[in-house]
Amino acid sequence: MNTIENIESRRSIKHYDPEHVMPEADLQELLRLTKLAPSSFNMQNYRILVVRDPELRKQIRAAAWDQAHVTDASVLFILCADATAHEADPATYWGHAPQEVQDMLGPMIKPFYEGKDQLIRDEAIRSSALAGMTLMLAARDLGYDSCPMIGFDADAVAKLIKLPDNYILSFMIPVGKQAKPAWDRGARLPDEEVVAYDTFA
Repeated sequence: MNTIENIESRRSIKHYDPEHVMPEADLQELLRLTKLAPSSFNMQNYRILVVRDPELRKQIRAAAWDQAHVTDASVLFILCADATAHEADPATYWGHAPQEVQDMLGPMIKPFYEGKDQLIRDEAIRSSALAGMTLMLAARDLGYDSCPMIGFDADAVAKLIKLPDNYILSFMIPVGKQAKPAWDRGARLPDEEVVAYDTFA
């Protein structure tokens, strides 16, 4: 498929073949492609938890309104972000760049975020969302379906996955082989409700 076909055919699938096991090569390719998602200052502050343990997924399902796709999909991905990524050595993100680029961008990162809790949280959600969308489109290209999820008890899931204190939990994405098609796609809102040009007034 090409990118347009992936966008047009991607749907939020709720029913998966519970017998399907994702080959390791497919999983590694999904992770490789997901890590190509953009992030502010190239911080790559998204964190991807790959959940395959059946017992753990049963517990997560119980914290997710008993939604079957948590356990039935081939893999459950949980998208998080490191809220302290801006504190790392800038060379971690820019060591590959020409020295003049390192000298310009490196010193900007920490002061841009330091003490700005809302900005840090916003960045965490932005980066994990970009990674998640990249993952879903890559999954579609590899013949898989997916479903972004926020319908779960975040505190309970955080405890189950032993979420580090400096991580922010964003959302979950089950990925697998569709067992039942999605409902018809809902009508898109008209442009006049969602699109503006130059200003909103």
